[in-house]
Amino acid sequence: MTASTLPNPAPAVPAADVPAAARSRGVGRLLRGAPTDPPWARPGLLVLLVATAVLYLWGLGASGWANAFYSAAAQAGGQSWKALFYGSSDPANAITVDKTPAALWIMGLSVRLFGLNSWSILVPQALQGVAAVGLLHATVRRWFGPGAALVSGAVLALTPVAVLMFRFNNPDALLVLLLVAGAYCLVRAVETASTRWLVLAAALVGFGFLAKMLQALLVVPAFAGVYLLAAPTRLRRRLGQLALAALALVVAAGWWVAVVELVPAEDRPFIGGSQGNSILELTLGYNGFGRLTGDEVGGLGNLNFDVGWARLFDNDMGAQISWLLPAALVLGGFGGWVHRRGPRTDRGRAAFLLWGGWLLVTGVVFSYMNGIVHAYYTVALAPAVAALVGMGAAVAWRLREQVGAVVLFVTAAITAVWAFLLLGRTADWLPWLRVVVLVSGLFAALMLLTLGHLASRAGQVVGALGVVAALAAPTAYALVTAATPHTGAIPSAGPSTRGGGGPGRLVIITGPGGGPQGGAGRQPGAVQGGPGQDGGQSRPGRGRGDGTWFPGGGTGEAGPVQGGPGGLLDAVTPSAELVELLRSGAESYTWAAAVVGSNSAAGYQLGANVPVMAVGGFNGTDPAPTLERFQEYVRAGKIHYFIGGAGFSARGTESGGSDAAQRIAEWVAATFTASTVDGTTVYDLTSE
Repeated sequence: MTASTLPNPAPAVPAADVPAAARSRGVGRLLRGAPTDPPWARPGLLVLLVATAVLYLWGLGASGWANAFYSAAAQAGGQSWKALFYGSSDPANAITVDKTPAALWIMGLSVRLFGLNSWSILVPQALQGVAAVGLLHATVRRWFGPGAALVSGAVLALTPVAVLMFRFNNPDALLVLLLVAGAYCLVRAVETASTRWLVLAAALVGFGFLAKMLQALLVVPAFAGVYLLAAPTRLRRRLGQLALAALALVVAAGWWVAVVELVPAEDRPFIGGSQGNSILELTLGYNGFGRLTGDEVGGLGNLNFDVGWARLFDNDMGAQISWLLPAALVLGGFGGWVHRRGPRTDRGRAAFLLWGGWLLVTGVVFSYMNGIVHAYYTVALAPAVAALVGMGAAVAWRLREQVGAVVLFVTAAITAVWAFLLLGRTADWLPWLRVVVLVSGLFAALMLLTLGHLASRAGQVVGALGVVAALAAPTAYALVTAATPHTGAIPSAGPSTRGGGGPGRLVIITGPGGGPQGGAGRQPGAVQGGPGQDGGQSRPGRGRGDGTWFPGGGTGEAGPVQGGPGGLLDAVTPSAELVELLRSGAESYTWAAAVVGSNSAAGYQLGANVPVMAVGGFNGTDPAPTLERFQEYVRAGKIHYFIGGAGFSARGTESGGSDAAQRIAEWVAATFTASTVDGTTVYDLTSE
């Protein structure tokens, strides 16, 4: 069976052949769709989009500031245009977040329009998710029809990690939207060899770089290869078009980088995540090749220790993305095999190469990167998984009277068994569900095996049963993800399990020895990490395994990084007494306070709505500011308070990170008198 024997999945009807009345626009057209659509196509799309919106928006405010690190930057952007442009952590522009700021532009503008609250920050993320589902539907539909498009859209909408990230304020939501939009434009470009659509696709990928840097470029090999292969024009023109597209990508990705590099350092904030105040260093180092090699200056190294092809299926990432990953591999491979002998411009083969290439390149990088990697990164795989499932199922359905029924049987069976195993990792959560999923999935698989012998209506019922059975387990995880508030730097989809830390919590354990005057807790520690699915399994630390140092205050006891409110990965919620203190006279200072670490600073800034300097950036290992510069700020009366007791990892300094934050905290503790405000150590920098 080859592509040439398949019916056209989405026959095009020339506009001239459609009566004028049928082409009329209005509410009726919106609800019914095109005259050539089956009657269920447009209502199905509307139900998909409305249901996705409800899933992503319902109870959204329960997550509060979600990732306070980015919420504080959105707050800053809502108050200062300079902070908005650079992605500064505070409105006084001490330091930027350690990412390019495109996602912050959207959140910051929303804060300017609607005020600072969790809804103004999180609703744009949810709407980006709805838009991504709609665009994926539109992309798949063009070549594979409305049925495949609905399946693809539903798979994306219900992927647990997608539900998590479209209800959260990390940059991944915008990245996924831009990449799906780029895929849609590429499909349009391939259809007619359109330079305009190809350049637009490249520009969208380039803008994705401004959302999450080099990760956006992982789709480029698939995009460029598919156009070079399948566009219906001569090779010389295709090469010229790709050259123009490359230029568009560079311009879209590079204009902001060029501006930041050309502006004198004294006229802009320090570039967070870099050691040399350079966006190019951040791009190629900490957020670039350092993520692949693990050689991240100032970073924490690989905290997972599970490099290899199985990473996407393991305890950390498996429940986030892999529910339908085996199905995508089976159906994608089958679809590619069916279309293998088509002409050069065969759209079916181009589609499977596009989404298969996206999945393969991104999946391999995620599996083998040795630097910092988190399970929620896998949301970038969700559109490819969804598209391959929808398209492959459509191809198998059309061949159901031949080999297609066997392929659907195998896919459904594998999906049911894998869901049963994944649910077993959270055996205390709805224990009956895994049995129901396994039994219903295997029953649907057996019924799919009979498709070639069923009447049309019965076959449709069986097909629907197969889709429902395949989506049952990820839907359950999606619903519990939407019902669970998520905060902190490392969120995770699915139910909380043993360990008490909730999903995705990473905790650095320290031995005794931390002290209030900068004493270093240099006892060997361990890292507990991973989502709630594995209960936070312990893994030995890297390097010397140096635990944690508590600047300006600490418990001196073994336990999670605390030493006072806040920490490396979680923001503090300041007390009313401390908020009142920070606000008093704040207008007379550039920064109402300074504190080590961006998350700690974010909590105080969001709580008191005053600028708070994040000393040392996210990990506390950036040389921003230096001790000398900090002393200049204090002498000039620009900083009112220094807040001690925030967790700071000493491990980052082992990878070449700066110890400026440690030196600042030690100088403050030795120079100023500490006071305690509702359990928090505070130094008044104006009373030496």
